[in-house]
Amino acid sequence: MSRMDGFGTDPAFPQDEYAIEIGLGAFAVAQHPNYLMTPALGSCVAVALWDQSTRQGAMAHVMLARPFEKTPPGTEMRFASNVVPEMVRQLGVMGAPRRRLVAKIAGGAMMFKADSMIAGIGDRNVEEAKRQLELLKIPLYAEDTGERHARTVELHLDTGLFVVRSYLYGVKRL
Repeated sequence: MSRMDGFGTDPAFPQDEYAIEIGLGAFAVAQHPNYLMTPALGSCVAVALWDQSTRQGAMAHVMLARPFEKTPPGTEMRFASNVVPEMVRQLGVMGAPRRRLVAKIAGGAMMFKADSMIAGIGDRNVEEAKRQLELLKIPLYAEDTGERHARTVELHLDTGLFVVRSYLYGVKRL
C-alpha cells in the first residue's frame, strides 16, 4: 500500500485501521484488507480502479482535468490527465495488469453558480477522467456524477464495491 499525497488524515473523519484516506489532489494504491476512501468531493472527481483477481485497487481525488502551462512541481497528480495513467502504471507494477482493471467514478458536481468562471469545472473533470479511461481501454462500470451535491466515496478492495455517500441522497452502492 502506498499513499501519494503528503497530507495528514482528517481527525474529524473517523477511520479504522484498514482505511486509507486520500486527500485533495492525491491518490493511493492498496490491496485488501485495506480500502480506499476520499471525503468531500464537490467539483473534484474520485477515479477508482480495481482488479478482481488480486483484490488491488487505486483511487485518486482529481482536482482538475489537465495541468496549466505553469503547474508547480510536485502537483502533477492533481490532474486527471496525469494521475489515471500513473495509477494504471503502479497497479501494473503490483501485479494488476491493465487488461483486468475496471473503473468507477463519482463527483464532478456543479458547486458554483452558472455565471462563475469556474462553473463547468466538475463537468471538465468528469470528461477528462472518462477520456483517460477510454484511451487506456479500461471499462467504466459505474458512475455517480454531476448534480449539485458533495459526496464521500469508498472503494472496498475485496469486492470492488464503490460506496457513494451524500447528505442529500444517502448511500449508493455501485
